[in-house]
Amino acid sequence: MLRHTIGTLLDQTATRFAERDALIYTDYRKIRLNYRQFKEKADQVAKALMALGVKKGENVAIWATNYPEWLYVQFGSAKMGAVLVTVNTNYRAYELEYLLRQSDSTTLFLIDGIRDNSYTETMYDICPELRSSEPGALKSFRLPLLRNVVFIGRDPEATHPGMFSWNDLLKMGEGIADAALAERQGSLHWNETINMQYTSGTTGFPKGVMLSHFNIVNNAKAVADSQKLTEQDRICFPVPLFHCFGCVMSSLACVVKGAAMVPLETFEPKAALEAVHQERCTALYGVPTMFIAELAHPDFAQYDLSSLRTGIMAGSPCPIEVMRQVVNQMGAREITIAYGLTEFSPVITQTTTDDPLERRVTTVGKVLPGVEARIVDPATGEIAPPGMQGELCARGFGAMQGYYKNPEATAVAIDAEGWLHTGDLAVCDSDGYYKITGRAKDMIIRGGENIYPREIEEFLYSHPKIRDVQVVGVPDRKYGEETLACVIVKDGQTMTEEELRAFCLGKISKHKIPRYIRFVDKYPMTASGKIQKYKLKDLYIHELGLTEADKVETA
Repeated sequence: MLRHTIGTLLDQTATRFAERDALIYTDYRKIRLNYRQFKEKADQVAKALMALGVKKGENVAIWATNYPEWLYVQFGSAKMGAVLVTVNTNYRAYELEYLLRQSDSTTLFLIDGIRDNSYTETMYDICPELRSSEPGALKSFRLPLLRNVVFIGRDPEATHPGMFSWNDLLKMGEGIADAALAERQGSLHWNETINMQYTSGTTGFPKGVMLSHFNIVNNAKAVADSQKLTEQDRICFPVPLFHCFGCVMSSLACVVKGAAMVPLETFEPKAALEAVHQERCTALYGVPTMFIAELAHPDFAQYDLSSLRTGIMAGSPCPIEVMRQVVNQMGAREITIAYGLTEFSPVITQTTTDDPLERRVTTVGKVLPGVEARIVDPATGEIAPPGMQGELCARGFGAMQGYYKNPEATAVAIDAEGWLHTGDLAVCDSDGYYKITGRAKDMIIRGGENIYPREIEEFLYSHPKIRDVQVVGVPDRKYGEETLACVIVKDGQTMTEEELRAFCLGKISKHKIPRYIRFVDKYPMTASGKIQKYKLKDLYIHELGLTEADKVETA
């Protein structure tokens, strides 16, 4: 295990691979930095934060898409000991105010916004005092600890009332000596919290997951090792940096190995294909919906993807058929699947490049070195034998330090023996390979029969006309619950409900054949690319005129 702070790790990598590519943007920015230059950017930000008066252990938030400044702040804050609080790019006023207040953040970096969501106007709405404040002197009634707001714009000189511009901030750091930064960096410990990410909050308020240097540096290393990454690799990652997939498995993993980062500001399938083609990327990351969109792009065949060797598909259940297409059509013959959750910083299991193809497309691999896992019966807590389904629990170096200011929730998530309860259903075979079979809360109980949506989804993916499918349970007075399938057909194809049901007959049990079928163009999704099944469920409960009370009469 590495016992380095992130700052020490970056310094070592910048010394070993000073002239190798570190960061590349293929968009209008045309940024190309080597590791020596990237370290200099991080040092600039570290000094600027010190000049702002940010102390070791202070919480600094960032609300932005994958701007280069996001990466400079990620490593700069780590070098001087501030805890980086990552903000979901989909957040609106209520969610942002809650996060800033609950996290005790003193500084916020933000961009203009995305689509119809103006981040700057949102800040003025929840913090009206900002308009009349001097930069760095904010006194907010609703956010009493917040004092600094820094605007990250495409124009580094751009100014907004009450906010520092990016260039203003960097100029402040020029007054901090190298020795002062070195002293601060030397005072940090590898087991201290350095990153805080808020869980999706599909039920209740989001919780701040506290992760240490040790947690995420070693998770990044293990993820990189599973792909056999070296300084020769070039990683295209369109996944958001506010999520562990971005800031741990992508950027930090690159720094661990000295590989080149090729991020996209936001995901767009054509831009991802172009980046791989142009930069000869050897690895491509994404959630399944991203790979599906890339494979379906009308210009897919025009791009030379022959440089691809590996990558990661993760973030949500990975359809077997999609994995096969990534191997056969994209040529990523050593593509891996990773499984985990933010509370484990994040990866628990991952396939490796040496695993047989069948293992890599049908399982989520074995536990990472230094991680223990077991399957337990959710009802009794007893350990399940190989081949039996139960809840996956894990412990080891990746386990979070806890939820920020929420010991009660921490005690629920991590038991007295240190086992993190994932809430995910899984099966482990006799060789130690895991299959994720669904979320415990997603399980459908129809007339006393347990139905796992993942099983039906995998079957329906094998239909040649289906591009994507999501299965949810909806209330039913007779059976308690019924299955509903939301299907996206491939471009140029049409399908009927009768056709889909006929495909199921005789191949899966009758009680698993979807009672309701809806053809859709897209799914509600989080900013990190995860499909929000609970929103699908709520939508169709309303459309079908059902209520959760319909379950009451179930025998």
